[in-house]
Amino acid sequence: MVEDLLGTTPKNQNIYRDFVASKAVDMGLVDEEAATVEDLDEVEARGWTGFMRDDEGHFIYNYAVKGFLCESARTLKQFGAMKQLKDKFKRSVFVWPRRIRLPDPTEVLERPLRAETPLGPRVALTRSDVLKAGTVIEFELEVLDVLGVTEACVREVLSYGKFIGLGQWRTGGYGAFEVVEFVEI
Repeated sequence: MVEDLLGTTPKNQNIYRDFVASKAVDMGLVDEEAATVEDLDEVEARGWTGFMRDDEGHFIYNYAVKGFLCESARTLKQFGAMKQLKDKFKRSVFVWPRRIRLPDPTEVLERPLRAETPLGPRVALTRSDVLKAGTVIEFELEVLDVLGVTEACVREVLSYGKFIGLGQWRTGGYGAFEVVEFVEI
C-alpha cells in the first residue's frame, strides 16, 4: 500500500446482513460472509467500518480485488487494439485465494461525511479501521488464455491502483497501491 487502506465492512453483522441480503441471490453465502464481520454492539458499531475477520485473522474477499480490476479495466477501456477491457477481465481474470489475508489494523481514522439530501446538507461522523501505508497484500491472478489478456495488459490494469486504490474513501487518496512484485507461476 502506498497510502493507508480503510476498512469497508460495517462492524455489525445485522447491518451487513441486511445490506448484502438486499442484493444477494444466495442467502447461504450472505450468512457465511456475515459470520466474518466483527460484531460490535449497535451503538458502538454505528458508522464504523473495518475488515472481515475469522479465526486466522483479518482479510478481504477476493471480489474486492476483482472489483478493482474490472473498474480499472472499465476506466482504461482498451489496451492497444484490445477493446472492451472490462468484459475481458470479468470473464478471464480470477483472483485467489478467496480470503486475502491482512495484518491486524493498527489505527482508526475518524472523519466527517457530508451529504446533500432533499432536507438539505447533512453531516455524519464515520470511522474506519486503518492498515498503514507500507502494508503488503499478496494474492494470485489466474488469467485464462481465451480472450487475449496478456501479462502487459494485466500489469497496466494493476498500475492503475496508484490512482483509484482499494477500500473506502479512494477519492481522498486512501487505498492507493503499487505492485512491488509480479511473479509468473
